Amino acid sequence: MGYWGYYVVARSERPLKELDALDGVRDELTLLEERAGGWQVWECPGGSGEQTRDVGSMNSLAAQTGSPALFAYVMDSRCAVVEAAAPQSGAWTTCLGRTSMATFIGGDERALEDYFLPPQDAAERAVAWASEYGRTVVAKPLADVLAAPAEPSAEELFFRLLDRLGVVAR
Repeated sequence: MGYWGYYVVARSERPLKELDALDGVRDELTLLEERAGGWQVWECPGGSGEQTRDVGSMNSLAAQTGSPALFAYVMDSRCAVVEAAAPQSGAWTTCLGRTSMATFIGGDERALEDYFLPPQDAAERAVAWASEYGRTVVAKPLADVLAAPAEPSAEELFFRLLDRLGVVAR
């Protein structure tokens, strides 16, 4: 059995777990890493599919920090739901590990589009998301990550996405 849980990513001078937007999971959050530019990556274990948590609203987190925010809900290390928000460009949702995600929702690639932006559309939203914190990123490398299989894991793919968004390790 793979990893189940959330990664919460935002910029703030205060620890994210102190923010009201994450009040519902405050006691369950653990700082995983601090990245360049004041970015923080927090983890919240998620149990298995029947025990998901509500980590809060990325819109609220973006509004409270005044900066883009995102989370990923990783499902059995096979796929992840990614929700992002920024104060100006708004919210968007996509997924990583699309083939595995289709299996989880009991559909096919077309069914995914009922829930998630396709890779190219999500990449375009991600470019706008990154521009709100002063980063210029290119859509094609983002779309490649968003379309890639979750190998070796959805977690690895998520951290590759962060790097392509310009949320880079120190």
